[in-house]
Amino acid sequence: MFAVSAVRIDPKDPLSGLELGERDEPAPRAGWTAVTVKAAALNHHDLWTLRGVGITEDKLPMILGCDGAGVDDDGNEVIIHSVIDPRDGKPSILTEAYDGTFAQKVLVPKANLVPKPAALSWEQAACLPTAWLTAYRMLFRNSGLRPGDTVLIQGAGGGVATAAIVLARAAGFRVWTTSRSEEKRARAVELGAHAAFASGARLPERVDAVMETVGAATWSHSVKSLRPEGTIVISGATSGAMPPAELTRIFFLQLRIVGSTMGSLDELKALARLCEATDVRPVVDSVLPLSEARTGFARMEQGEAFGKIVFTL
Repeated sequence: MFAVSAVRIDPKDPLSGLELGERDEPAPRAGWTAVTVKAAALNHHDLWTLRGVGITEDKLPMILGCDGAGVDDDGNEVIIHSVIDPRDGKPSILTEAYDGTFAQKVLVPKANLVPKPAALSWEQAACLPTAWLTAYRMLFRNSGLRPGDTVLIQGAGGGVATAAIVLARAAGFRVWTTSRSEEKRARAVELGAHAAFASGARLPERVDAVMETVGAATWSHSVKSLRPEGTIVISGATSGAMPPAELTRIFFLQLRIVGSTMGSLDELKALARLCEATDVRPVVDSVLPLSEARTGFARMEQGEAFGKIVFTL
């Protein structure tokens, strides 16, 4: 079967380790099912894998792709929850210990399948399991926000950030966001942000919570933008993970720092129901055939995307 794999680790030139070509179809496994993939979304996690983060050379080659939607062995249209719990070991996500969704077929536990809402296209459905699920948990489980509160979403344009903008607006929050790009700021407002500011800009007032996925480049701004006893929810650090700690401000203003990773199977089901019951839809930057995956990876690496890059089969 055709697949996109990581075959080599190179922190400085990650795309040099990307291989497009034939791989064996997954072998049957008790309690698991093969899903014929219709669409799969690209995540920064796939780039980090090529850089050697969360994986070692002995696990290669590894088929990439955390997000996917397709048809299972019984003919059901499904979305794949990518967190694999082996019951007898450490949970991991696809591409860490198990081959991912950038292939014609992917093998996953039957318990990891969620019915695809008919209202969503394959491309939209494929966006939900990682970035959109991450944003859902950040906002609705970990932020402490209530309707009417103000949330700052750093780095408009990224998959989690665009998801957070749409979901936060739908939930009745006042939504502010930042970006270095004037074009991305304008598009964020079109998505539903009430205001968009240049990265690092002084805000009109302090916010109740910050959704932080950028890391070193925005951390100080996130801390300084937060009201006393406010919350920063962190789910990533795409610009680097070692910013100044700002410890004095954190303890003096009694700020709350919460880590957030992915989301549960039940949360993915709830997110799918939310999309089915409302006009909330994932933001798709571009759709490419899987055979052109290298173009999508390059677009993400260069920071050009606004929303999710999706591969179709």
